Amino acid sequence: MSSPLRFSSCRGVAFEIQPHADPFAVPTPPPNEVPPSLSKRSWFLWSRDSSSRVAPSSFIQRSMSKASSHYCDLEEDEVVRDEREDFSLEVLEEGDFKGEESPKRAAHPPPMADPPKKNAPRKHDARLSVILLDQGLFTVYKRLFVVCLVLNITGLVLAALGRFPYARNRAALFSIANIFMLTLCRSEAILRVVFWLAVKLLGHAWIPLFVKTATTSILQSLGGIHSGCGVSSIAWLVYALVLTLKDRANSSPEIIGVASTILALIFLSAMAAFPLIRHLHHNVFERIHRFAGWSALALLWAFIFLTISYDPTTKSYPTPTWSELSARQEFWFTIAITILIILPWLTVRRVPVNITSPSGHASIIKFRGGVKPGILGRISPSPLSEWHAFGIISRGKDDHMMLAGAVGDFTKSLVANPPSHLWVRQVHFAGLPYLVNMYDRVLLVATGSGICVFLSFLLQPCKANVCILWVTKGIEQNFGKEIKEMMSGHPQGKVIIHDTVVSGRPNVAAMSVEAAKGWGAEVVIVTSNPEGSRDVVNACKAKGIAAFGPIWDS
Repeated sequence: MSSPLRFSSCRGVAFEIQPHADPFAVPTPPPNEVPPSLSKRSWFLWSRDSSSRVAPSSFIQRSMSKASSHYCDLEEDEVVRDEREDFSLEVLEEGDFKGEESPKRAAHPPPMADPPKKNAPRKHDARLSVILLDQGLFTVYKRLFVVCLVLNITGLVLAALGRFPYARNRAALFSIANIFMLTLCRSEAILRVVFWLAVKLLGHAWIPLFVKTATTSILQSLGGIHSGCGVSSIAWLVYALVLTLKDRANSSPEIIGVASTILALIFLSAMAAFPLIRHLHHNVFERIHRFAGWSALALLWAFIFLTISYDPTTKSYPTPTWSELSARQEFWFTIAITILIILPWLTVRRVPVNITSPSGHASIIKFRGGVKPGILGRISPSPLSEWHAFGIISRGKDDHMMLAGAVGDFTKSLVANPPSHLWVRQVHFAGLPYLVNMYDRVLLVATGSGICVFLSFLLQPCKANVCILWVTKGIEQNFGKEIKEMMSGHPQGKVIIHDTVVSGRPNVAAMSVEAAKGWGAEVVIVTSNPEGSRDVVNACKAKGIAAFGPIWDS
C-alpha cells in the first residue's frame, strides 16, 4: 500500500491526506480522469444570505499567473520562525490565496495559478534574508533605530567635547534614561493604552488616510526605538565608566564593579537579540533577555544606592536619606523601570483550559471571558521558561479561544498531551490587528491558523467594515467544524476562502490586490510568513493601496 501524500507548510508543519469516509471530502483523482467542469472547485459565498458552499470553477476563468514558490513544499527540517513572534506567529499552509468571484462577475475573474509543482528545497537562511534585507533598508523600524542612535551619539560626542557639561557630569543618568525608554516601548500595558488612544483619536472618517497609515507604521515599528535605546544605553554606560576610571579618587571599587557587571549584562542581552541569534535560537534569546534583564535591574538598584550614599572623603556608605534619594533623577527612572517590568507579572495566573484537537496539526484552546477584536494573548506551560503569543477568537461574551498550529514542542504537546491548566497573562496586548479599528474599510488576508487573529472581527461588532480572505488547507479536517461554521453565513463578499486541497494554490499577492480593489479597501493587513507578507504588501503598495504585514521585531 502506498504511503499517503504528504505536504509541508511554510513553517514546517506536515500534513498527510489520508483516505477516510468523510462524505464532505473531495477526492483528487488523476488529472486525466477529472471532468473539465469539475477540475477545480472553490469555496465561496453563493448568495448574500447563504452560507459558504463549494462551487465548480467553470464560473472562473483561468489566467497564466504563477503561484509563489515559497508557499509550499518546504523541507521538514527547515529552520522556521518562532511561534512567539507577535502577530507573525501564524502558519502559512500549502498554497497561496485565491479570491473568488460570483457568476455575475465572471467577466473580471481574479488570476489563478498553475497546478502545484514540486519546488526545490529552500535554503535555511531564506527567512532571515527576508527579515534583514527584503523588508527594506529604509523601513520605519530602521529609521526609528537610526534616529534614536544618532540623537544619543550626538549628545555623547558633545559631552566628550565638553560642549554638553550636564551629560558629561550625568552620563549614567542618560544610560538609565535609555533603559527606561526601551522598557516603555515593550510594556504591553502601556502599549495597550497607546493603541486604544490611537484608535479613539484617529478612528474617524474625516481623519486623512495618510495620518492613519503613518501612525500605524510608527506603532508597528516601536521595536526600532527599543533597539536604538538599548544600543545607546551601552554607549552611555561605557562613557560613564571611562570617566569614573579617570576619576577613581571620587569613586569606589564596588561602584566600578557593579557598573561593569551591569554593562556586561546589557551587552549580553543586546547580543542575544541580534537577528541571527534571535531567529535561529529564540529560546536562548528569550531566557537571556529575561534573566539578564532582571539581574541588571537588581544591580541597578545597588548602583543607585552606592553612588548616592558614597562619601569619597571617608570611603564609606552612610545610609542615604529620603531627601537625598528623591533629589536624584536616577532614582525615579529606576522606580519607573521596576514598575514597568513587574507590572505584567502581577497579572500572571494559572487558569483552567479546555483543549481540543480537530486534527493532529492544530489545537483549539478555550478560556473563560470575552475579548475585544484584534487583541492577542500569551500563554505558557511554565511562566519562567517561555511565553507563546497567539491571536484570540472571541464573540465578546463568555469565552475566548486560541488556535495553535502544531509547530514547535509546546504546540505539539497541546495536541499529544493537552494540559488541564495553562499560565496566562490576564492583561492581553494590542498589536497591528487592533489598529483595524482605526479604518473604515479593510481587507484582512490570513493564511492557515493566522485566521484566528481576524475571526473576532466577524463574530462581534466592530467599527471597521472588513473583508477576510483566507487561504488554508483542509479547513474542517485540520481546524474543525467549529472554525468552519464561524466562517460561514456571512454576507456575500464579506468572506472568501480558498482551500488548497480542493482548489490548488493561486498567487496570494495578485488575489489580494484584486480583492482590495473589489472591496474598496483603504488598507490591507496580512498575516503570513515573511516572504508571503512581503509579497502581499509590495504588490498592494505598487497599486497604490496601503498595506501592512508582520515585520521583524514588530
